[in-house]
Amino acid sequence: MQTADLLNSIVYKKIIGTLPTTISDVAIDSRSVQFGSMFICIKGYTADGHDFIPQAIDAGAKVIVIDQDLEFYDDRIAYVFVSNTTRAAGLVAAKFFDYPSKKMTLYGVTGTNGKTSVSGMIYHLLRKFEHKTALTGTIGFTLNDVLYDSMNTTNDVLTTQQMIHQAVSERCSDMIMEVSSHGLSLGRLTGVEFDVAIFTNLTHDHLDFHGTMEQYGHAKSLLFSQLGQDLTQDKHAVLNVDDAWSERLMEVTPFPVWTYGLENKADFQAIDIQLLPDKTTFTMVTPFGSFPIEMKLLGKFNVYNALASIAALSAKGYPIEELVLYLQQLHPVKGRMERLETGYPISIYIDYAHTPDAIEKAIDAIRPTMTAGKLIFVIGTGGNRDRTKRPIMAEKASKADYVILTTDDPRFESYDTILDELKSGMVHPHFACIGDRKEAVYHAVEIADVGDTIIFAGKGHEDYQIIGNEKTPHSDGDLALEALAQKFAMKH
Repeated sequence: MQTADLLNSIVYKKIIGTLPTTISDVAIDSRSVQFGSMFICIKGYTADGHDFIPQAIDAGAKVIVIDQDLEFYDDRIAYVFVSNTTRAAGLVAAKFFDYPSKKMTLYGVTGTNGKTSVSGMIYHLLRKFEHKTALTGTIGFTLNDVLYDSMNTTNDVLTTQQMIHQAVSERCSDMIMEVSSHGLSLGRLTGVEFDVAIFTNLTHDHLDFHGTMEQYGHAKSLLFSQLGQDLTQDKHAVLNVDDAWSERLMEVTPFPVWTYGLENKADFQAIDIQLLPDKTTFTMVTPFGSFPIEMKLLGKFNVYNALASIAALSAKGYPIEELVLYLQQLHPVKGRMERLETGYPISIYIDYAHTPDAIEKAIDAIRPTMTAGKLIFVIGTGGNRDRTKRPIMAEKASKADYVILTTDDPRFESYDTILDELKSGMVHPHFACIGDRKEAVYHAVEIADVGDTIIFAGKGHEDYQIIGNEKTPHSDGDLALEALAQKFAMKH
């Protein structure tokens, strides 16, 4: 690409050196620099791109974008000064890939809980319409049903643009993105143009990063601001009317707002909800009529997720009758209130619940479906993360008959510290503290009787634990199946 054209996408303070005529690539990691690249120095949690300029030059970078003075300038290289390199990276990447988000319908889903489920539902509904579709979020990057790994719920600015570009190259007409508050706050979505913004809920989480719920909510609102102000475009906001934060979000976008909910009057409202062991039924009341729904997804929270998904696609013109038909065919998203088929007389669910609100909803989803036995709940939390939510998580988990307190990703924090802060919130004495998550899984199965139900919460689809800074293999589901096989083999 012509260097001058690329730099027209940003405001820069000055240039030192002579710019090359063309740029072959854009990079923010010195290890991925190719000959003729532009290297943009971004400050991260653990590293600063400015420290890797020599490596980028050795790899062939010809333009370095910086936002601070350097001690040395190589006269073979052009240096471009900007105010904020993260923002510049998003704008440059969007320009380099020819603004790929403008070439498809882009759905952004934000909120504390439900992002993965809503994103997955929208993706699978669009696939039912035989659309080529992409999805990116916690589980990874899915492109026409092929799953690729990704590092974060919301990736860095360059990776995000690369994924959207790849989706366009594969002729996708739609893409759904889970949008995290971290990604919004850190500018990882600069240069991305959304068509539909969806809000699930806002509950206690990530206050170690945001500080207050007010700041956390503000971060979420950035997605709706990012819809822009061009009212000639067909854009929409989809909001959970049962969450008070929706009122704030209505104020930050001029585009049509579609509401959904259970408790308050909404454009898409569920009534007559029945929670059953293997399905959920309800009637969906919409401006276009009422529709009876029977779906395989479990729990009241999945009713919210279903309403959000249908509202978003209805806003873009998809017929509700077909959306309802296809919704009833969907299976649970992996690791989201997923019932394991075990063949044993103990019911097991795998869920990603890792916030107080999600834990309460997980228990509320399963409790009405139980006809006998006790509810065992395994709850963990991450090390070196928001500590204020730990006792509240345990308090919510206390709604189960027996609770096992453990860890999710302990990182560099001791088991004892995590467990002590969790157990301070327990409201009954029927619990155990087991820091090693594998031992916690085995203990849950060991104490379970025939007819009992176990919910393993916190890891969901993840097949690893982060201990120190290393990922070690771990799957709640696989371990539970192993423990069950051993338990029942011993009885025979």
